[in-house]
Amino acid sequence: MMKTSFSTLACPEWSLDEVLDAAVNYGFDGVELRVISRELDLWKLPDFQLNSLAAARKRVENLGLRVASVDSSACFHSPDAQERQRNVDSVLRMAEIAAGLGAPSVRVFPDRIQSCCDRAQTAGWIIESLVDVAQKLQPSGVQAWLETHGDFATGNAVSEILQRVNRNDLGIIWDPANAFCQNGEAPFLSQEMEAHLRHVHVKDLKLSAAGTANYVLTGEGEFPLDAMLAVLERVRYQGFLSFEWEKQWHPELAPPEVALPHFMNWWKARKVNAC
Repeated sequence: MMKTSFSTLACPEWSLDEVLDAAVNYGFDGVELRVISRELDLWKLPDFQLNSLAAARKRVENLGLRVASVDSSACFHSPDAQERQRNVDSVLRMAEIAAGLGAPSVRVFPDRIQSCCDRAQTAGWIIESLVDVAQKLQPSGVQAWLETHGDFATGNAVSEILQRVNRNDLGIIWDPANAFCQNGEAPFLSQEMEAHLRHVHVKDLKLSAAGTANYVLTGEGEFPLDAMLAVLERVRYQGFLSFEWEKQWHPELAPPEVALPHFMNWWKARKVNAC
């Protein structure tokens, strides 16, 4: 059975305790940690200092919750090797938090082809960095999970990266809405993506005439949610379905007190209708 979580992008001002209380009150199984108290670099906060992680983990587990993933800002598209290394280092720092909280992963991005660079060059830097990260994370038991995002969101682009990295300890966070926004790609998982599928983001949206994504409450947009869920049911996915409400980046969106319970009501209704 799929489990539910939400990204804390939905509630960027909340403390960890507020996030955990909301997860319990709204009926989620876990949380995906991206931002807490307006801070993206979680290691700067008291709850995520190395000597505080055991207590934070106990609070999570005592509430019957799990940390589904810890999300970094790391991306590996830069032509500057030192910049890519800084991003690798940030992943390793976030992995200490993930390990302390009992989370399985750190989310990373591919991400955007930079000016004066081409796709082949950028893919090479991404692949090199992912191999480096995976090797360095191996002793910790925490994995890097690559979100399908940016100029490498489509199924073909993700599959090529997975084939060339060729490591079982690299997972993917499937966010099919990113590919849908990019070129209208319907939700699908290639054989390579299915083998590496670890986590799923879900969001709904409407596209403007210019192709800009306008996020809307779940079930009120034009993203093919039913098609996405059919794919997950076909592959018997048992991980987290994580609601990503990007209020951190779009402050005009409805508050978490509206969006989070709305998502859970949609999910419960969908399960009833599937019976």
